[in-house]
Amino acid sequence: MAFNIQTFKTRSLSAVVFVAIMLCGVLINQWTFFLLFSIIHLGCWVEYQKLIGVIDADYKDISSFHKWGVVMLGWSFMMWMTNDAYEIFPGLTLFEVGWWLMLILAISLPVVEVLLSKHFNLTNTGYSLFGLIYISLSWGLMVNLRAEGILRFGSLFSFDLGWVFPVILIASIWINDTMAYIVGSLIGKTPFSSISPKKTWEGTIGGAILAIAVVTLLGYFAFDMDDYISLIIISTLAAVIGTLGDLFESKLKRLANVKDSGAMMPGHGGFLDRFDSLVMATPFVWLYVKIFL
Repeated sequence: MAFNIQTFKTRSLSAVVFVAIMLCGVLINQWTFFLLFSIIHLGCWVEYQKLIGVIDADYKDISSFHKWGVVMLGWSFMMWMTNDAYEIFPGLTLFEVGWWLMLILAISLPVVEVLLSKHFNLTNTGYSLFGLIYISLSWGLMVNLRAEGILRFGSLFSFDLGWVFPVILIASIWINDTMAYIVGSLIGKTPFSSISPKKTWEGTIGGAILAIAVVTLLGYFAFDMDDYISLIIISTLAAVIGTLGDLFESKLKRLANVKDSGAMMPGHGGFLDRFDSLVMATPFVWLYVKIFL
């Protein structure tokens, strides 16, 4: 394939803008983090529903209340996974709003679907329930990772280390993807999976090893993180589970017979294309942090 300078410029510029937005959203404060992942949550849902609608045409017949109700239900779960550091105004927090909204939607959605929908289909309900687990659960747990790192001391003072675990996880995913591409391009010969023919075992293994090494060494020496065991475990989970997430999203696209899930970034695809690894790895990292740390 001939090198296209215009395509390269477009991909490079969109990548720079993407990284800048991600860094600002993740690092400024807990509110920008929540806003960033709320946008990602919405984008992933829109693309997921579009893919499922292509895979199974019956899903296109779901009502608007079903379509947007499950998205709002997932977003309310994200709100519920915050804590009292997300105070909207005195006496009202984001997680309280999320709890009540989630309760209302969890009750009204099935009632409306069963009693009022003209196209009620149990399979379509299953697709939406899977979307809640695949997308909303993961981003809710990501928000919780961020929220639980904010240590409150009374009502006036807080100490914010909530960005640490999300940054380690996101950096591990990015480094793994980059290194897997580089190693695979240089020495990759053995196909990894028929689902994604461009992936090779050499690239996959090399990317994982380099991601674990880079994240652990950077965290330990550059940022003085003494818990190198956690750095190794989180980066390993990101590399291994993230690769499975990439394959799963590739399978969805293959079933829908599309190249990209969407067009969020020129030259880079959609939300699911960019966050397929992160959305799958997040619950496993959350479990590790909650159980062992």
